[in-house]
Amino acid sequence: GPAARGATAYVTLEPCCHWGRTPPCTGALIAAGVARVVVALRDPDPRVDGEGLSQLRAAGIEVTEGVLREEAAKVTAGFIKRVSEGMPLVTLKLASTLDGRIATRTGESRWITGPAARRAVHAMRARHDAVLVGSGTLLADDPDLTCRLEGAAKVPTVRVVADSRLRTPVSAKLFHSAAPAWIVTRPGHDHGSLEALRSRGAEIVEVPASEDGAGLDPAAMLRALAVRGLTRVMVEGGATLAAGLLRAGLVDRLSWFHAPAVMGGDGRPAADALPLDVLAAMPRFRRVAAISLGPDLLSEFEAA
Repeated sequence: GPAARGATAYVTLEPCCHWGRTPPCTGALIAAGVARVVVALRDPDPRVDGEGLSQLRAAGIEVTEGVLREEAAKVTAGFIKRVSEGMPLVTLKLASTLDGRIATRTGESRWITGPAARRAVHAMRARHDAVLVGSGTLLADDPDLTCRLEGAAKVPTVRVVADSRLRTPVSAKLFHSAAPAWIVTRPGHDHGSLEALRSRGAEIVEVPASEDGAGLDPAAMLRALAVRGLTRVMVEGGATLAAGLLRAGLVDRLSWFHAPAVMGGDGRPAADALPLDVLAAMPRFRRVAAISLGPDLLSEFEAA
């Protein structure tokens, strides 16, 4: 409106200059008569990639670029990775004892960490587009994977199950809420099983099997999620899925909740065998934050 004429607009990402679901942002800024636009980051989308800034400058608008670039890069990391690499940003969440155990030998895992840590997990779910678990975790825990913090998420987080053998039961809690539920599986399952899940509201996403045929190709799975618009995926288990993503080098961030307890060698590990013959092959991360949550400790890492 008239109040915008001569004003300064501050934007995180370069204004778009192409038609999509909405008209170009550059046109709106030019029409509004703003005098200056401050931009943190260029948009890596090849349809934009500097062209938006060029159009603003050509219209006589002063453009300042790169303000708070690092902070903006963190906020938009998922979008940037999806556009530039065709993959969502992947955060692996683990909750374990000090010796890295996520369940007893009998499978008991509730609860290793305390209430404050569990609230933090729900807040993490609200910050991600999707929560991803393996079928083993679904069968063992029957989680609903929703965010139960009041007012935390206006848009429901997508719940995704990596289920190569299509073991997800139609009675799963996953289907008890309106939040989207996606089942990622390999091609070739019988029509009746697929339709039974679809009748419960599931979206079926088919991707190739892994090279050994034992599971799903993790990179193909993530690319399929990115194609469907997901930019940030939080992986909550279990050990097989965690190992597969770590082995493939597909974990961007690691959020590890440690409880001040020791379970011993017969407890179930946070990640299955990778396997490794030399130390140099270990996936490496750098710690970027450590936060106390009651008796527990959350350590945040980024891929090295």
